[in-house]
Amino acid sequence: MKSIGDHIKKCRVESGLSQADVAKLLNISTPAFCKIETGQTDLNLSRLLQISKLFKISAAELITGMAAGTESLEDVSDLKQQLLEKDEELNKLRKKVIELYDKLGV
Repeated sequence: MKSIGDHIKKCRVESGLSQADVAKLLNISTPAFCKIETGQTDLNLSRLLQISKLFKISAAELITGMAAGTESLEDVSDLKQQLLEKDEELNKLRKKVIELYDKLGV
């Protein structure tokens, strides 16, 4: 199964955009976007939605690499649940980082 990064790259190439072009449109650095495409950075829900909007496709299509309408309702439901879980996990990690900064007095 291809990764989300592979699907993002496919959309970018089909759109005729460079990594720098997409990074600029997303208001992030080119290295940050490169890490998204290569899977070195996990996407949060808001960034995933921002990228899907940029390429004018659904987030589900971006995740699965399948054209809209080819996913089953169960697949979409499962993907939504996975996204929510990842977003919750990200929020927990953010809280831990804040707690660590507080402990360090930064």
